[in-house]
Amino acid sequence: LELAETNWGLWSLAPLAVTLVLAFLTRSAFIAMLVGCFIGTLMVGAMPGTGLNTLFQESLGNADFIWICQIVVLIGVLFECFKHSGVLVALPRKLRGNGASRRRVELTAWSMGFVIVDDYFSPLMTGAVVRPMASQAGIPSEKLAFILDATTASVCILVPFTAWGAYMASLIAAQGEAFGSVDIALGTFIAAIPYNFYPMGLMIFTLLICAGWLPDFGPMRRAEARVRQTGELIRPGANPLTDTEIDWERPTDDVSILQELVLPVLVVVGIGAGSLLLSGSVKIVEAFLAGVSVAMIVLLARRKLQSSGDTAKLIFAGAQSVMPALLIVALAYSLNGVAQQLGVGEAIVGLFSSQLSADWLVPLTFLITAAISFATGTSWGAFALMMPVALPVAMNFSANEVTPLVLQTIAAISGGGIFGDHASPVSDTTVLASLGAGSDHMDHVLTQLPYAIVVAALSVFVYVLL
Repeated sequence: LELAETNWGLWSLAPLAVTLVLAFLTRSAFIAMLVGCFIGTLMVGAMPGTGLNTLFQESLGNADFIWICQIVVLIGVLFECFKHSGVLVALPRKLRGNGASRRRVELTAWSMGFVIVDDYFSPLMTGAVVRPMASQAGIPSEKLAFILDATTASVCILVPFTAWGAYMASLIAAQGEAFGSVDIALGTFIAAIPYNFYPMGLMIFTLLICAGWLPDFGPMRRAEARVRQTGELIRPGANPLTDTEIDWERPTDDVSILQELVLPVLVVVGIGAGSLLLSGSVKIVEAFLAGVSVAMIVLLARRKLQSSGDTAKLIFAGAQSVMPALLIVALAYSLNGVAQQLGVGEAIVGLFSSQLSADWLVPLTFLITAAISFATGTSWGAFALMMPVALPVAMNFSANEVTPLVLQTIAAISGGGIFGDHASPVSDTTVLASLGAGSDHMDHVLTQLPYAIVVAALSVFVYVLL
């Protein structure tokens, strides 16, 4: 049994609209997304109950979902190793003694986004390292989640010699002989980077927030006030995507930060960076698997794990701690799957594509790509939908020459996709940022949204002026 593709026009946005309304009203991403999936299966003509079963099988029974499950479970187990060893308590104590202020911690998290250039690897690895320091520095989990999210895809799209650059080059090359080859298309993509205002603006905006040069506002300001007044890093009643309980009073005399934290992290980063240089892609699962293995070997050697039973208990605890994140990721994949069946992206393109005039081509391209990415939770899918729509129009207005209008259009597609993905509660990278920071998912989405909208509005304003 397969779910049939249907054409509901703009009504195809109904499952996402219901999901967003319920999520904002109830603050429960899980229930909201489950209801959205159910409504989607009804719209594609599936029987109640059996439709959800079919949707889950089609959306989750694939290598991509299994791959991301492995990553999430491994980061849960690695964090549990750090927690068991005591380094999560020892590291903040050591840095606090060396003057690690909250600004320094926030800037460290921001800086690590430039070192770990991968949209999945970055929030998880940075979160594992920075979260204990952020907790001791009194940084709300929502703020850390924002920093992690802002420094993932935004960095990836600005670094051309990664899978992101190769993907964008392949989409550009497919749009006509003017680009000749993928190599020429990659050069065109690189030339468009100076016009990619949203990710560049977001990086600068986040830096200003982290350095304290720009004051927090909106829900994030309320989160900061909560921490100052109550010391609560997460909102009372919130549901963080991972276990946030750490015994800050435990003794740390037997802790070796070098062996129990630095060594596993170096193994993870080394394998991730090495695989990127050698094969062109980051072997994330292999990197985290090796890091977990090294961390466990160290714990066994230092007698902090006494038996196979202790090891199994630690693995189970780590996997259990990230179960909320796995459920949210599963529902995000399912909601994306039903959105594809309903033709959400095509409906948005069909509504606005006829209005792509020369004067408004670039700002409209940014907004349409953002809408597709927000609705589907995938920037890459939005890129694939908009590149064959907007780029040929730009080429036509430019007499089939690569002009600034063409470069601005490519940048608008890139930046719009990043903005929509950044703001979307059903984006897997948004979920992973919540997981890395130990934040409630909807709290992360709601506190981040005003910041993303401000940077996006400024980007559109600049495109209008060009």
